[in-house]
Amino acid sequence: MHFSKFQKKYKRIQRTVLAELRRSFLRFKATEHTFIVIVATFIGLIGGFGAVGIQLAIKFFQKVFWHDWTLTTEYLRELPWTHKLLAPALGGLIVGLIIHYISKEAKGHGVPEVMEAIALKNGVIRPRVVLAKLLASSIYIGAGGSVGREGPVIQIGASIGSTIGQFFRVNTQRMKTFVACGAAAGIAAAFNAPIAGALFSVEIILGDFAVPQFSAIVVSSVVATVVTRTFLGNYPAFVVPQYQLVSPFELLSYAGLGIFAGFVALLFINSLYKSEIFFDRVKMPIYLKTLIGGLMVGVLGLGVPQVFGVGYDTMEQAMRGGVIWQWMLLLVFAKIIATSISLGSGGSGGIFAPSLFMGTMIGGFFGEFIHAFWPHLTAQSGAYALVGMGAVVAAATHAPITAILIIFEMTNDYKIILPLMISVIIATLISTKIQKESIYTIKLIRRGIDIFKGRDVNILRSIQVRDVMDKDVQTVPNGMPFRTLMKQILESPHPEFFVVNKKGELLGIVGLPQVREAIQDEEFLADLVVAEDLRSDDVPTISENETLDNVLKIISRYDVELIPVVAEDNPRKIVGQLRSKNIMEAYNKELSNLDVATELAQSVKFLGKAKTLDFVDGYALAEIPCPQPFVDHSLRDLDLRAEYGIQVILIKRPGARNKEASIVPTPAETLRETDKLVVVGPEKAVEMVKNL
Repeated sequence: MHFSKFQKKYKRIQRTVLAELRRSFLRFKATEHTFIVIVATFIGLIGGFGAVGIQLAIKFFQKVFWHDWTLTTEYLRELPWTHKLLAPALGGLIVGLIIHYISKEAKGHGVPEVMEAIALKNGVIRPRVVLAKLLASSIYIGAGGSVGREGPVIQIGASIGSTIGQFFRVNTQRMKTFVACGAAAGIAAAFNAPIAGALFSVEIILGDFAVPQFSAIVVSSVVATVVTRTFLGNYPAFVVPQYQLVSPFELLSYAGLGIFAGFVALLFINSLYKSEIFFDRVKMPIYLKTLIGGLMVGVLGLGVPQVFGVGYDTMEQAMRGGVIWQWMLLLVFAKIIATSISLGSGGSGGIFAPSLFMGTMIGGFFGEFIHAFWPHLTAQSGAYALVGMGAVVAAATHAPITAILIIFEMTNDYKIILPLMISVIIATLISTKIQKESIYTIKLIRRGIDIFKGRDVNILRSIQVRDVMDKDVQTVPNGMPFRTLMKQILESPHPEFFVVNKKGELLGIVGLPQVREAIQDEEFLADLVVAEDLRSDDVPTISENETLDNVLKIISRYDVELIPVVAEDNPRKIVGQLRSKNIMEAYNKELSNLDVATELAQSVKFLGKAKTLDFVDGYALAEIPCPQPFVDHSLRDLDLRAEYGIQVILIKRPGARNKEASIVPTPAETLRETDKLVVVGPEKAVEMVKNL
C-alpha cells in the first residue's frame, strides 16, 4: 500500500519535472537569436564533418576503382583501355541503383534540389538524402565521373540543416535558415572559404540578401571551415599561382576574357540542358542510363583522360603554365561533353568544379594567346587561368559575388580583385542577357518549377481563373441584325460582346471598333449586315483551370482587354469572361492578405494608441502558422493563456479547393499542422510563440 502511494507520487513528480523541462526548452527555442546560433553552430560542425567525409570517401573509391589513391593524368595514361571503359561504367551502374532504390534526390548536381526544397517544401528534405548523396557522389567521382564534389557537399549540408530543423520541429522561416546554414557550411568546407560559403547560400540558395538570420549562416560557414582545417589542414582547394597585374592596359585583356568566359558558360548550360532532355526521353531504368553515361565518359577518357574525376591536378598544371594552349582549348569542349553526359544520364556530382575546370582552361588558352602578342604588357597564362576560373563560374551560376569571393579567398591577394571583377561582371552580363536561367534554375524550369525572386508573379500563379472570372457573359447571336447590335452596344456598359452560334459556342468577338467602321454606311447596311459580318475571329481564350499569370501573358501578347474563359473539356464553350481589371483586383486583394501578421500587428499598435480599439500599448494581434508543439493538442490541454499569456481568437484552416475556413475556436478544438492561428497578447509573448 505504501509502495503504491510512493509509486504514484514518484510518477507525479516525474511528470512535473518533464513538463517543466519541456516548458524550459520551448522558452529557449522561442528566443530570437540564441537558439538559432547554437543550432547553426551544430549544423556547421556536422556539415564540416560531412565535407571531410566525402573527400575521404572519394579517395577510398578511387583506390577501389583505379587501385590508386590519387587519380593523376600520368597514372591514367598507363592503364589499359578496358579499365578506363569499365571503371566509370560500373560506378554509374552502382549510383543508378542507389538513386532507383534508395533516394532519387541523389541524382544530379544537388543544388537545384535544395532550391526546390526551399521554394516549394518549406525547406523540408528527407534525412536519407544525407547518406545517399554522400555515397552516390563519392562512388561516381571515385569511379571517374566528370563531376565535382562541391554540389554534393552543399546538398549534404543542406540536408543536415533540414534534418536538424525537423528534429526540433521549427517553423518555416527557421527551417529555411537552417537549410541555408547547411549549404553555407558545405561550400565553405569544400573551398576553405568561409565568406564565400555564406554569400553563396544567400545569393543562390535563398536568393535574397535581406536575410534576417545572416549571422547564423556566417556562424555555420566559419565552424565548418574550422572543422576541415583541423582534419585536412589549412589549405585551399588547390594551389594557385601568385598573381601580378603587369600593366593597366591589361585590364582590356581581362574584359576580353570575360566575353569568352560568358560564351563558354552559355555553351555549358545549354549542353547540359540538352543532355538531360535526351536522356529523360530514353525510356529505360535510371541505372541503365547511368551505366551508359559512364561508358560514354570512359570512351571519351580513352583519348582525353583529363576528363575523369574532378580534375584539380590538370587545373593546377594549367595555372603553372604546364599545358599547351591547343590542349587547353580542346579540354574546354571535352569537359563540357563529359560533364553533360555524366549529369544528363543521371550521375551524382556537382557542376562547380567542372565550371572551374572550363574557366581555367579557357583562361589559360586566352592568356597564352594574349601573352604571345603583348609579352611586355600582359602576365603569364596562369593569371588568366585564375581569373577565367571565376568568370565561368559566375556566368554559369549567375552568382558573381560568390565567384569573386571564392577566388579572392583562395589567393588571399587583393590585387586580383580588379581584373577579377571586370571579367566576372562582363561574363555574367553576357550570360544573363542571352540565357535568363542559370545552370541551377534551368533544371527546375524543365520540371515546371519557376522560382522567382519577386512576389508578383507568384501571387498570380496561386489564383485560378475560375475563382475570379465574371460569369455574367455578354453574348450576341451570329445572325443579329446591325441595328439591333448597335443599339445593344450603345445601351450596354460593356464595349464588346462575344458572338456565338445557335449552340452557344464561341465564334468571335464584336465591339465598338467594328461598329464604328460600319456606322458610316448605316443607311445602306442596316438591313443587310449581321453580327457575323462584323465579328473578329482572332480571339484568344483561356481555360477556367489556368492561373492568372498565364492570363497576364495573353493580355500582353495580344493587347486585349477582354478574354473569354472556356471550359476545360470544350474549348468553344464559354463559361465566363475576364478583364484586366479583374486581374488587378485579385492581385491587390491577395497582396493585402500576404504578411497579414505584420500588417495586423502594426495596425493594432497604432489603433491602440489612438484609443479606437480595446488594445493597450504593448499588445499585438498576429497571424502565425501553428507551432509544431501545438499540433494534435486541444486548446484546453495547451492552456495558452496560462502558459504563454496569449489567446487564440480565430483559426484559419485549409478547406476544399484551397479555400480557407475561419473557425471561432472552442476549448475542445484540436489544432492541426496546416492551421493558421490568429492570436492576441503581449508583443513579447506573441513573438515567442511565433518562434516555437
